[in-house]
Amino acid sequence: MSNLQPFHLAFPVQDLDAARKFYGEVMGCTEGRSSDEWIDFNFYGHQIVAHLAPAPVSPPAGNEVDGKHVPVPHFGVVLTMEQWQALADRMTRAGTKFEIEPYIRFKGEVGEQATMFFYDPSRNALEFKAFGDIGQLFAK
Repeated sequence: MSNLQPFHLAFPVQDLDAARKFYGEVMGCTEGRSSDEWIDFNFYGHQIVAHLAPAPVSPPAGNEVDGKHVPVPHFGVVLTMEQWQALADRMTRAGTKFEIEPYIRFKGEVGEQATMFFYDPSRNALEFKAFGDIGQLFAK
């Protein structure tokens, strides 16, 4: 998996300044190119683009996973366990309201993983996860 190509994701935000603060200052993503309509961010080596879309983003639907309400749609990155813990600590220090607090999902089962969910200021849902054994990423 070391040859993964970066993905690109464009998503709507209601306020570019709020997106710049959240993704840049709070999450620590470096900013790339930008205009009055969009901002590129380096999202753990992937390119995400916050596009100004002033209409409210619809509240995400959801379903139950491991007894928790998981917002759908959502996006994020599979991190190393150390990166995941550092992000969980960073977001906690920033006063982030978690939709799902950082915890270990499927403990003792195939696919055991650390996970957390939170929203950006425009109510886009984000999930970050990590595996103690990355070989479990696609395990059945």
